[in-house]
Amino acid sequence: MAIKEILMPHLGESVTEASVVQWLVQPGDKIKRYAPLMEVVSDKVTTEVPSDFDGVVKDLIVNLDTDYPIGTVLMTLEVEGAEEKPEVKETAKAEAPVAQPSPTQGKMAGRYSPAVLKLSQEKGIDLAQVVGTGKEGRITRKDILNFVPSEASAAPVQVEQPVEVKAAAPVTQVALPKPVPVMASAHDEVVPADGVRKAIAKKMVQSVNEIPHAWIMVEADVTNIVNLRNSVKDGFKQQEGMSLSFFPFFAKAVVQAMKKNPKINTSWQDGNIVYHKDINLSIAVTTDEHLFVPVIHQADNYSLTGLAKEINRLASDVRTGILANEDMQGGTFTLNNTGSLGSVQSMGIINHPQAAILQVESINKRVVPTKDGGFKVADMVNLCLSIDHRILDGQQAGKFLKDIKENLARFEVESDIY
Repeated sequence: MAIKEILMPHLGESVTEASVVQWLVQPGDKIKRYAPLMEVVSDKVTTEVPSDFDGVVKDLIVNLDTDYPIGTVLMTLEVEGAEEKPEVKETAKAEAPVAQPSPTQGKMAGRYSPAVLKLSQEKGIDLAQVVGTGKEGRITRKDILNFVPSEASAAPVQVEQPVEVKAAAPVTQVALPKPVPVMASAHDEVVPADGVRKAIAKKMVQSVNEIPHAWIMVEADVTNIVNLRNSVKDGFKQQEGMSLSFFPFFAKAVVQAMKKNPKINTSWQDGNIVYHKDINLSIAVTTDEHLFVPVIHQADNYSLTGLAKEINRLASDVRTGILANEDMQGGTFTLNNTGSLGSVQSMGIINHPQAAILQVESINKRVVPTKDGGFKVADMVNLCLSIDHRILDGQQAGKFLKDIKENLARFEVESDIY
């Protein structure tokens, strides 16, 4: 029998970590090749991980609902018909003399993740004796699982932590959380959040904690768009096989405005502002239970009709549960159609690590003043923009919204749609 490791799979170009949300097998289960082993979640997309072997489940190594880097060992299988791996114990003993860390071992030496700290404490392993094989010398869970102490240090040793670990003391506490009692009466029902909801919660907390939000709102007269859309919607549905909503008009106006305001299409990274060359428009799509934010890549290459088709495709894929991982990656700005729910004013939480999110509210008829001093009935909409105040100021946000309003006012004839 040989032991085979099942690793966290590569889930997309920009995905660096994911979490197991459900085990589909248990230790001792016999499984066939291609049988699903677990469900993992990354960026709100759930993926089943299949087995590459026939065998028996040996160990489930990682914790549920905890993020681990791509390539992390998640579980092991006992597989017949292959040579046994060399014993880790003998390898560790042979390499023991060179396994002593040094200050120059790597930039990440002495910095430990919560999972590594917890596992080392459970196994009584002195982290100073473990050589990290991760990026820049970081110690991984696999390093802990494969480490066998020498005879002199086999017993747990009380070692004063390096300076870097003292700075990470709060992380140690996070690694060993105490359950918080849920305040619920006998008439309440307590339902554990699923993996997608937990992924949403993590993103929202990260955004609020890391990004200083500022907010600005303007109103726009879109009577011309309402009239144009009403005049062409029947022919558009017959020709394109789908309904024409107001949302693609706003998507097109936003993309055009982003071309003139490149600082909107940025992210904050370690004290630097990253200017993204591609305009990848994230759009919010809701289901009965969750909010997804799929991406229209290089949205500036699409006509209004092309945007309408992409919006329709992504929304359909979300609601039928077939959205691909690549369709959730790489967004640089988010557009949210809160108006579809009847909202007239809202403040969106920025989709980390983007610099801004625009909420398009519902279109309502209102009496508004005219330039000649009179009044008219117009179709008005509120545009609510949340910005990362580290990157953008009120003047830049106001200029962006002004350009969107001007773009919206230009839609007049049917040829503007194609």
